[in-house]
Amino acid sequence: MMASMENSPASSPIGPEHAVLKVQGLTVTLSGNGRRTRVVDGVDLAVRRGEVFALLGESGSGKSMTARAIMGLLDDGDVEAERMTLSGTDLLSLDAEQRRRLRGVTVSLVLQDALSALNPVLSIGDQIVDLIRAHRRVGRQVAEARAVELLTLVGIPTPDKRVYDYPHQFSGGQRQRILIAMAIALEPDLIIADEPTTALDVTVQAQILDLLLSLRDRLGMGILLITHDLGVVMEVADRVAIMRTGRVVEAGSADEVLTAPQHPYTRQLLNSMPRDVSAAADDDGSAPILDARGLERTFRSGSGRRAHRVAAVAGVDLQLRAGEILAIVGESGSGKSTLARMLVGLDRPDAGSLRYRDQEVTRGRLRDRRILRRGVQMVFQDPYMSLNPRMTVQQIIAEPLAATRTGTPSRRRERVAELLDLVGLTPEMGSRFPHQFSGGQRQRIGIARALALNPDVLVCDEPVSALDVSIRAQIIDLLCELRERLGMSIVFIAHDLSLVRHIADRVAVMYLGNMVEIGATEEVYRHPSHPYTRSLLSAIPPQTRAERGMLARRTPLSA
Repeated sequence: MMASMENSPASSPIGPEHAVLKVQGLTVTLSGNGRRTRVVDGVDLAVRRGEVFALLGESGSGKSMTARAIMGLLDDGDVEAERMTLSGTDLLSLDAEQRRRLRGVTVSLVLQDALSALNPVLSIGDQIVDLIRAHRRVGRQVAEARAVELLTLVGIPTPDKRVYDYPHQFSGGQRQRILIAMAIALEPDLIIADEPTTALDVTVQAQILDLLLSLRDRLGMGILLITHDLGVVMEVADRVAIMRTGRVVEAGSADEVLTAPQHPYTRQLLNSMPRDVSAAADDDGSAPILDARGLERTFRSGSGRRAHRVAAVAGVDLQLRAGEILAIVGESGSGKSTLARMLVGLDRPDAGSLRYRDQEVTRGRLRDRRILRRGVQMVFQDPYMSLNPRMTVQQIIAEPLAATRTGTPSRRRERVAELLDLVGLTPEMGSRFPHQFSGGQRQRIGIARALALNPDVLVCDEPVSALDVSIRAQIIDLLCELRERLGMSIVFIAHDLSLVRHIADRVAVMYLGNMVEIGATEEVYRHPSHPYTRSLLSAIPPQTRAERGMLARRTPLSA
């Protein structure tokens, strides 16, 4: 029986005959390196009108390839199926041109990266108009009026003016809304949303989910939601299928699958939800290991008459105690990463001071700044971009040792082997290059590099946001284990508030360059004092199926 939702077309019983999409025995085989690899293997699924069907799984499980096969974006020779129908049309009997005509009219795709999906040299209005006129015989004036209507529908402010703007002039959340506007322009029967909220802040994510649900209710379309975010699935899914290595290992109503999973892999995914691993450091009254006072950093934006200065960090005070995990949360643009770069000495503040072990390091001698760089190390967000692709893992991890002339070459090799073992890799992996590792393994390599100089403090800038849920749990467990074994302090920067609650001793909230709230984690979560903190907390996706619907009710749809 399908899960119910208030005021939703999906709340009434819907039989298979109402399915807008039916897929049986879908197989996708791709060519590469002189061989054929099956990436989707015998997938069955059906999406009904008025429901959200979630396809859940980790990177490489075949979710996006399934979507591309349905959309007709793969070569015919790569796709086989026993049956694939869309609104009663047999997709297997259509040629490439006939499949193209269906895209946008019967089925639409919302991609993850809106900035890449939109044409940077055309205005938003032109892109919507071109889409409409490619499928409908209407004049430009009618299409332009429809473009304004669509932008209004998805919550873009002053749409009659913004329709002339270009993609770079919109925020990430607004660009995602524009993609959704284009997807519904011709009122298709099915929308395929491929990771539509992964790159968005928690509050923007809540708005996009609310928007998709409201459009589903208004237009009665089916939604195939592809994601690896369990919180999103907990919130919006009516039915769910779990994919692993190209196969659906479990499927059914979301209530059944998410509350009583049958397959071991499904249970493994659910067990990867954040759990409490924090162990608060005692405040013994000693001086903080890092003490920031009045830190400011301003950047210049624009040129000529449009030039102005932006305060990325505006007078922040922050103290980090020995052995604690301090989380810094806030949306993109709040100043978190700029503050992190100042804490590790990569950026120098325009004003204020930073003391490391009670020693001034911001405007002191070069020797003092070098002490900071040895004692405070950084783990970066993107494990793919932060490692030099032309260096072996041995060279990458040994680089800080070589740069500071620490140890002999043989001792450095020994130290690299020790670090690889410490982060759960084998010393033999030191001869490989970054591209030969998974995302989670690359992040472990980044952590090993950060530990090379035995730092007192790790500053982790969104270290798990690019990782799948189970790998994310492994990296979090590793960081907490290292804190316990090595006695390090950790500054953990994130916008995933549900994760932060389970690992941090204290949490600091940043908004527009200011630190608006700081305190013990449970105190901040249970009794937030600042309105911005309350808005962030209200947008946290549910952690259990029983909490479903709370996000949409408590987060108003806004631009």
